[in-house]
Amino acid sequence: MSKRNDYISWDEYFMGIALLSAMRSKDPNTQVGACIVNNNNKIMSVGYNGFPIGCSDDDFPWEKNGSSNETKYPYVCHAELNAILNNAGGDLHGCKLYVGLFPCNECAKAIIQSGIKEILYISDKYASLDSTIASKRMLEAAGVKLTKLENLCDKLIIDFRENNV
Repeated sequence: MSKRNDYISWDEYFMGIALLSAMRSKDPNTQVGACIVNNNNKIMSVGYNGFPIGCSDDDFPWEKNGSSNETKYPYVCHAELNAILNNAGGDLHGCKLYVGLFPCNECAKAIIQSGIKEILYISDKYASLDSTIASKRMLEAAGVKLTKLENLCDKLIIDFRENNV
């Protein structure tokens, strides 16, 4: 018997973990997950967008519009930053970051400072925003490779039923 040929690629695997992590987000509008991987294809950390530890999801706003402090924006920690902060102490220099949505300028600063050398993403829907333009400018200046993943499988199905394990 030979090995099966319908297994997923490393990119599909790690992006799948990022997208699964995004499902932990309680944000009613945007769920983003991130997965950091080293050169040996070992997962260093994962994260998703949400409030900092100790800040109740019920006590802070999830609104997109309104006065600044009445929206989620000053409070939410993005998936990329959460993944960097959740790292258990391993060196992130030279790592890859898988994330569903292209990082903002604030996350770009943390990505650069942590030593991550490649970002692999699916969506760049905010490409025309000043924050994304600034992000790309910094990332390119710092030599971070930007890779838009295409030709991934359409979907992955995770089945928790015992007879499928």
